[in-house]
Amino acid sequence: MCLQAVYSNMVFEFIIQSLFDFEFTEMKRLADLHRHARAAALLTLALTAGAASVAPAWAGSPSSPASPSWVSTWQASPQAVWAPGFLFPSNVPSELRDRTVRQVARISLGGARLRIVLSNAYGRQPVAIGGATVAHSRQDRGDGAIVEGSLRAVTFGGRAAATIPPGASLLSDPVALPVPALSRVTVSVFLPEATPVRTFHWDGRQTGWIASGDQTRAPVLRTAGRSSTTARLLLTGVQVETGTAARAVAVIGDSITDGAAASLDKDRRWPDFLAARLAPQGVAVVNAGISGARLLSDGMGANALARLERDVLAQPGVRSVIVALGINDIAWPGTAFAPDARRPTLAELTAGYRQLVERARSRGVRVVGATLPPFEGALPGTPLDDYYGPEKDALRRQLNDWIRHDGAFDAVIDFDAALRDPAHPARMDARFDSGDHLHPGDEGNRAMAQAVDVGALLPQPDAARAASAGAPVRGWR
Repeated sequence: MCLQAVYSNMVFEFIIQSLFDFEFTEMKRLADLHRHARAAALLTLALTAGAASVAPAWAGSPSSPASPSWVSTWQASPQAVWAPGFLFPSNVPSELRDRTVRQVARISLGGARLRIVLSNAYGRQPVAIGGATVAHSRQDRGDGAIVEGSLRAVTFGGRAAATIPPGASLLSDPVALPVPALSRVTVSVFLPEATPVRTFHWDGRQTGWIASGDQTRAPVLRTAGRSSTTARLLLTGVQVETGTAARAVAVIGDSITDGAAASLDKDRRWPDFLAARLAPQGVAVVNAGISGARLLSDGMGANALARLERDVLAQPGVRSVIVALGINDIAWPGTAFAPDARRPTLAELTAGYRQLVERARSRGVRVVGATLPPFEGALPGTPLDDYYGPEKDALRRQLNDWIRHDGAFDAVIDFDAALRDPAHPARMDARFDSGDHLHPGDEGNRAMAQAVDVGALLPQPDAARAASAGAPVRGWR
């Protein structure tokens, strides 16, 4: 009998057994009920963290009606706006008042309804929201235009206006707007009061707009008083409601994951390509990349250990996380970013990885490690042309060897092998190089997504059975 049929029978038996009146149940029947309940619990584990081929078939079974659930389908991790004089400009105004912020987000997994997440994570005062809308994006235009008839008002606790306290986020009410997988949605938020801009996502790789007045319902923004930015403001998440218990893979990374050299407005970061592979299997991809991010130290965002809860573990539906961090820990010290900083040792880096792994596993999240790509000659002709060094590359290679062979992770993705030049392994292959020898271009991002073993991202049913029997759930490669 196939695995899917076994699961279906187990669910059927559990439902039938549960219908008996407990007053007339003998001790033997109670024991049987316990046995069936354990089988059903095993089935739930296998479905929430199991093979994609099993979940859709079970969800469509007439004997097991689907239960709607929410899953994170898009994210832009919040960062604190840095002070003037930092190496890179923030590309956002210091304050907004009587302005509409309109942004476009390409979601990964679709659903019948959606809700948005707004953030005031690094704010020092409340942020007043005067109104918000969401709509399907016009794919044939690049000016923030929306599809006619798709505009929906967004409410918060049943009200159009809301306030985000300092350090907090705001989750909207569900919005009845069906969205297909890999489609774009446009979110507009009106800020009626003086609002200092202290929380943003610096490198959105997507054009957004700031327009005068309340234009949340405008099909097309007025050109007068309109400006654009590639930074993200307020909007940090989109969640969708699905008919079954959908799953998500989060990617916590740095500028390579954030898509620093990917084509603007084209959704060609490597997690975008991965999302296209996983969406047909009912799995979302959440990009928790921050340019300049580090594992152990704050950089252009909080260190990974500090933001793991917010950006990964708290995201609904996340069952696995890909960790693609470490190159900035190795290369920043001694550069204009951190001229007096000490480079971490291999032992310090691996201890940080182990801490992240244990915290994720304690929440039932599978952890996939990624090797660091080659970066010889990185950032030539810039104030960071000393980003690369032979001693830094030696530490990178040592760390990659540990990632590949130590067994700390449940699975490993070898981005180093996927991107390096076979004739010169310390350098990125020219086919994949954006030109700065650090960040992959569009084709490099595509190659990274193709290097991911999709079957290794989420536990398989046989692994779920082993976990319920007390066997360690790790090492399926």
